Amino acid sequence: MATVVKVLNIKRMPGYLYFINKTGDVARVKKGSKIKSIVKKTNIKREKGFLYFLNKDGNIGRAKMKRRK
Repeated sequence: MATVVKVLNIKRMPGYLYFINKTGDVARVKKGSKIKSIVKKTNIKREKGFLYFLNKDGNIGRAKMKRRK
């Protein structure tokens, strides 16, 4: 079950892949390219064991990762 960490309401543009980078900012990359650009600086603190993502509403969400032992 995912929870919303921060409300941003970012509008997605077609042809781009959106993700949360290591520093906690929202970034995007054009499909087929390697050039990344920062969309919004958020500086959220990422916790270990969680997957951070941009949900369909344009907000940052997180979900607990399942790990096999």
